[in-house]
Amino acid sequence: MTWEIALVYVLLVAVLASFVWEKIPPDLTALTLFAVLLVSGLISKADAFAVFSNSAPFTVGAMFILSAALVKCGAIDRISGLVERTANWGYRLILMAIVGVVGTISAFINNTPVVVVFLPIVLKLSRQLKVTPSKLLIPLSYAAILGGTCTLIGTSTNLVVNGVMTARDLPSFSMFELAWLGIPAALTGATYLALFGNRLLPAREMLTSILSDEERREYITEAFVQPDSIQIGKTLGEAGLTRSRGIRVLEIVRDGVALYIEPEKVKLRAGDRLILACRMKGIINTRGTDGIDLAAELKLGLEQIAAHEGSLVEAVVNPHSSLVGHTVREVNFRQRFRMVVLALHRRGRNVREKIETLPIEAGDVILMMGTDQAIDALRHGDDLVLFDRARVPAVSQHRKMPFVLGIIATVIATASLDLVPIEIGAMIGCVLVCLVRCLKTQEAYDSIEWNILFLIYGMLAMGRAMEVTGAAEWLALNVVSFSQHVVPLEHQAIVLLAVVYLFTTTFTEILSNNAIAALMAPIAIGIAAQMGLDPKPFLVAVAFAASASFATPIGYQTNTYVYGIGGYRFGDFIKIGVPLNAICFGLAMLIIPIVWPLQAVAQ
Repeated sequence: MTWEIALVYVLLVAVLASFVWEKIPPDLTALTLFAVLLVSGLISKADAFAVFSNSAPFTVGAMFILSAALVKCGAIDRISGLVERTANWGYRLILMAIVGVVGTISAFINNTPVVVVFLPIVLKLSRQLKVTPSKLLIPLSYAAILGGTCTLIGTSTNLVVNGVMTARDLPSFSMFELAWLGIPAALTGATYLALFGNRLLPAREMLTSILSDEERREYITEAFVQPDSIQIGKTLGEAGLTRSRGIRVLEIVRDGVALYIEPEKVKLRAGDRLILACRMKGIINTRGTDGIDLAAELKLGLEQIAAHEGSLVEAVVNPHSSLVGHTVREVNFRQRFRMVVLALHRRGRNVREKIETLPIEAGDVILMMGTDQAIDALRHGDDLVLFDRARVPAVSQHRKMPFVLGIIATVIATASLDLVPIEIGAMIGCVLVCLVRCLKTQEAYDSIEWNILFLIYGMLAMGRAMEVTGAAEWLALNVVSFSQHVVPLEHQAIVLLAVVYLFTTTFTEILSNNAIAALMAPIAIGIAAQMGLDPKPFLVAVAFAASASFATPIGYQTNTYVYGIGGYRFGDFIKIGVPLNAICFGLAMLIIPIVWPLQAVAQ
């Protein structure tokens, strides 16, 4: 082992540790790795920047744009309406319908927007079936994952592995080649969920369950501290504005700026406006507090929330939301949306304290209270997806639906027939949907998950470093050598295929699926080369295993997305997901050697 190989593995361990630690965003970790590889001289400048010529990230970005156009034109909404009609079919048939429809759509566009669009439909079905949403949300995510494994463009991991193949002048996947494994896996997965889902999936309550019955019947109103009030200089507690009197002070607005509420420290001033959530007795007590009057009764011409019963609503933060990375205070949430944040759910944990200082993440579930008018206004936006019913776009794009569907069908057809490379066809498709105003240019840019693209670029650079330093060859040589000592010669190929699959799926459960795909593809090629075998079956195993992530809520984006919405615990995914992982592994070991034989390559 040379010092270059040793340093590559030190960097690899550091990167994987950073992914698990989660203190630094994965994309920033990958870009830091790129810089270190370049500065250290482990790869040349030419090799480093050659990764930007890889077509995979470009194609992934283009598919994000085409997926956004398909969502905006309302095509998925129309299809989701078909699922709504299954309300009387019973749990198992509904679950099969969800997997069938969502899986089919996810085979051709990005998985996450499909789950976002179907979320209100699935929640509505859960109410009609009188089951908790947790009985349907994990299957929704799994359906998107299984559908994505069926085509080249169904998931970014397939495109990443394909990009590694083309960069090494290996034959690429055709559009539907992976369906030989993906379709049997999707059908088997749907059957497994239908038979055992109701038994294995938990009955979890959503975020509203943490509120008491009294809190659910609160009213939102505003109060005003009079210039001559005897409460000036007192804290909220000293002024009697406490929970014990049926009053919750949600926010203090001073000189038009919302203050961070610390009841023991904040002292009232003349002109302060208090945003209150009160039970009926709380409103009476507020009216009886000397020097503090309800703004609605003073008629001071203030822009206000009138004293209406506050409606509770839950919403999930859209992956492309402008709120991501900012705190509730930074985005001036109440003034911006006329809604008050009561609680937040993230990764199995409910948060009710100091919410205003917590940076918002995609997939966070927010419990809010506001008037019906404010909720209707929020429904038309793109930042949050409300759970009560599907989003209503401000402007209908249905008339452009045939055009968008035609573009996507043409991209798929030309790539399937090898008339136009997928990256070129996807680029042309993106240009056309923008030219005809299916998407505005800024909307197209906003639809791209740039963090995923830069993560892929960073890990492609690591793969290149492993190749040029000999680290991939060294690892492959040692893995093959070890297998030759413990495995009979006639079984070595299938055992190594299983090792590649199990290593990929295990790390995918705890790390980024795209990162593992970019990392494992060169290793798989190296192992195949050491054995003198065709690398394609090993690469199929990497592509499929990097997507078939069911056992944790952090291995795949859609799992993370439904994690908070369904009120799941980490162990819920293990209970339902590990058997499905085992099923997919068994299918892969059965089908891959048949469709892609483990045969020697011609020298």
